[in-house]
Amino acid sequence: MRAIWNGEVIAESDDTVVVEGNHYFPRSSVRDDVLVASDTHTTCAWKGVASYLTLRVGDAENVDAAWFYPEPSAEAASIAGRVAFWRGVSVEP
Repeated sequence: MRAIWNGEVIAESDDTVVVEGNHYFPRSSVRDDVLVASDTHTTCAWKGVASYLTLRVGDAENVDAAWFYPEPSAEAASIAGRVAFWRGVSVEP
């Protein structure tokens, strides 16, 4: 699977985990050079507290377009160390 935004492949892996329709990529498969830390956090009742990352490709930014669970609940252990995308990021084979 590949995650693409603003014409750039930002993540690529044959080892994604699908939860609630979202592909969670291993963190090691996501390009560090396009990620910017964010102060945004949300809480999912069953997965735990999510942290967000902004994507920066060229001069374009996609605020909080990636998220991950630093300490997912036991029920969501399969997404530990993984990152998912939304907000216009295309995930395709």
